Amino acid sequence: MNERVTPEPQRRRRRPTKQGIVLSQQLIIDTALRLVGQQGAGALTVRRLGISLGADPSAVYRYFRSTDDLLLAIADELIGRAQQGWQPTGDWRADLRAIGLRIHANYQAHPQAAMLAAHRTTGRTHEIAAVEAILGILRTAGFPGPEAVRIYHAFVDQSLGFAALDAAALALPAAARTADLQVWQASYARLDAATHPHITATAHLLATDMRRSGYPYALDLLLDAAEARLRAAG
Repeated sequence: MNERVTPEPQRRRRRPTKQGIVLSQQLIIDTALRLVGQQGAGALTVRRLGISLGADPSAVYRYFRSTDDLLLAIADELIGRAQQGWQPTGDWRADLRAIGLRIHANYQAHPQAAMLAAHRTTGRTHEIAAVEAILGILRTAGFPGPEAVRIYHAFVDQSLGFAALDAAALALPAAARTADLQVWQASYARLDAATHPHITATAHLLATDMRRSGYPYALDLLLDAAEARLRAAG
């Protein structure tokens, strides 16, 4: 895609597409998310979007300057979906935990898109709202500015890092995902206690725990550390 974009007043397509749909930014984002979810990252092309929309691929230029511009819009859409319905309770720890779990769950619902978008910074509406909300929770709780920023940074990177990692696992073919999980039984559980006593002693626990994401526990560890720092600071 080129770097030209139609001015905002001229963007709306007056005639419906072949499928009777009037194009919009939101429709293109939703369609792109569906395509990536069904066919992987390679589906994010204007040609495939045009086919799915029943429109000439060049129509996408009216809304997005490039595929990267569209990808940033997808990233911001995922952030926005994670915020839908969330309301602060006034309990800073509970609020941060809820936001983190929402981010993680939403990215798991769109694993292919998560791998493309989790590491991007959009500077767009939903991301700005999320940054403002998280910093507001921390500063209202009593964390001074520098500490609030450091905790925000750790919190967001942890959330998105786990989201991308777990999304990559979910995006694996089913056979590969199953094979990976079976390694804990087929390999680790059969190690010799004489050479690997610690693995042998916990093999049954590993086989169970590695089937679920480590994110909720890691999130609680981070919040424990933040709470301890807040208490120490008085």
